[in-house]
Amino acid sequence: MTIIPGPRPFILFFNPVRHAVPFYHQLQKIARTEVITSKSREEFYSDLQRKYKDISIIYRTSASGAVAGNFDADLIQHLPSSCKHICHNGAGYDQIDVKACAKRGITVTYAPDPVTEATADLSIWLMLGALRQLNPSLNSLRAGKFKTGLDFGHDPQGKILGILGMGRIGRAIKKRAEPFGLITKYHNRKPLSSDQAAGAEYVSFEKLLAESDIISINVPLNAQTKGLIGEKEISQMKDGVVIVNTARGAIIDEAAMAKALDSGKIASVGLDVYENEPRVNERLLGNDRALMVPHLGTHTVETLAKMETWAMENARRAALGKKLLSPVPEHVHFQ
Repeated sequence: MTIIPGPRPFILFFNPVRHAVPFYHQLQKIARTEVITSKSREEFYSDLQRKYKDISIIYRTSASGAVAGNFDADLIQHLPSSCKHICHNGAGYDQIDVKACAKRGITVTYAPDPVTEATADLSIWLMLGALRQLNPSLNSLRAGKFKTGLDFGHDPQGKILGILGMGRIGRAIKKRAEPFGLITKYHNRKPLSSDQAAGAEYVSFEKLLAESDIISINVPLNAQTKGLIGEKEISQMKDGVVIVNTARGAIIDEAAMAKALDSGKIASVGLDVYENEPRVNERLLGNDRALMVPHLGTHTVETLAKMETWAMENARRAALGKKLLSPVPEHVHFQ
């Protein structure tokens, strides 16, 4: 990257770069960079009056809420007029009020492509683990009981996998599921092209709930999808259904899911995300048919490096006044 003479745009990092460090050093040639030192929303608001009063770009991740909470309308309103871009490192940007940003003339970018493969890999692991009832076996082994009293799992061959949301990650899951003999059906707002569907059958939301042996949640979290799967929807599912969620926890009513898991309506779940992270429903924690990991969908060295690079490339382009790599869909028309 060429060093820019004169004043450089100020990029405030809400999280340090840990993996794509060489790219970060290159970014410093064209922009002034600083990692936030504020420890709370109140302190951040105070710092905006002084040391952060001229920020141009904010770089953030899904963990940035630990500093000042969600980027809601109140926080956006406090940002200086110099701030024109928020570059999010991640595919899900439900923590950012994009409408409030638009009103302030702030463009939000995200990093959809780098998360696909790692998230799909974890989805398959959770799916197979939940289907085979591996979590009770792990607990039994560590308790010194080996496999005494363990229930039987199920094979994937011939089972119907219902993918709710066949975007990048949904399609990657479908591709990985095929060698295991799973039959994929999906529901989107509208059917995909035949090339993108790759043989998967498009069905209605109600039909997907009723016919699937395994349901994989892969829709983004927004006003329309929050609480999309509740008690009513679970009652429409097959007895003994398996649910996998690597999207966002709030898409499912966690209490209703825990209740159905306890009753046996749901045979098992594979979860990477939770409704009120980092808190997890106590009934889920107490049920060993819940195979759970702490939001690790993209938690690999390689994927995190790709995500950091992608988000910083958006920041680089913003600093140079170039066309952005990936504005969020709501802000595409700003370019």
